[in-house]
Amino acid sequence: MSEAPDTLSKRRRGIYLLPNLFTTAALFAGFYAITAALKHHYELAAIAIFVAMILDGMDGRVARMTNTQSAFGAEYDSMADMISFGAAPALVLYIWSLAELGKLGWVAAFVHCAGAALRLARFNTQIGTADKRFFQGLPSPSAAAILAGFVWLCAQYEVNGDNLLVVYTAAVLAIATGLLMVSNFRYYSFKDVDLRGRMPFLKAIIIMLAFAVGFANPPLTLFLFFMGYAISGPTVTLISLRRKRRVDHRKV
Repeated sequence: MSEAPDTLSKRRRGIYLLPNLFTTAALFAGFYAITAALKHHYELAAIAIFVAMILDGMDGRVARMTNTQSAFGAEYDSMADMISFGAAPALVLYIWSLAELGKLGWVAAFVHCAGAALRLARFNTQIGTADKRFFQGLPSPSAAAILAGFVWLCAQYEVNGDNLLVVYTAAVLAIATGLLMVSNFRYYSFKDVDLRGRMPFLKAIIIMLAFAVGFANPPLTLFLFFMGYAISGPTVTLISLRRKRRVDHRKV
């Protein structure tokens, strides 16, 4: 006997639990980062943003592995990303350092926050049409990692956020990450990396050494890694344009 139409419609209106639990946890980590900064626990705030990054990377994978992808999950993930990688790092950086600059400080924080919102909106409209091997613009989690890594690094070495050099560096980073998120620079997405395939033994050793170095000084390693990733976009794009001009020049 077939189920009644009302029963089927109610079942379809439900949401998948497992992937949305990870999204909710990522949202909570971003919210916790803000509350920790308000209590001047800046190191915990920065770590919470990195925890949100890990959870954000897991929800999509869990959804694909369990075949529980949905339009609701995609929208919910974007909302959570806006809090965890847009508002949270901007507010943490503002409370920790940028408030010293007055209006310029909140403008710099807003540039990062607005850049994240625009980046997420553009990403959602390009799903299904963009090249999955590359992101257009710096991904918002990577932009958030730069700000969180800077706060974490300074906290580890007991550098105060009201230091004049730190204040202006924080402003430059906030504005730069905001602009890079809405730029047309292409960033490698790592989505075509085969995690299930075999790899050379030497490459496995290099990866293990990289993890060892990272665990030795996590804030420095994470900050340098994501700074390098941010720089890779303009660098790769400019090299590609230069090569294209050379090819066009040869054709002429």
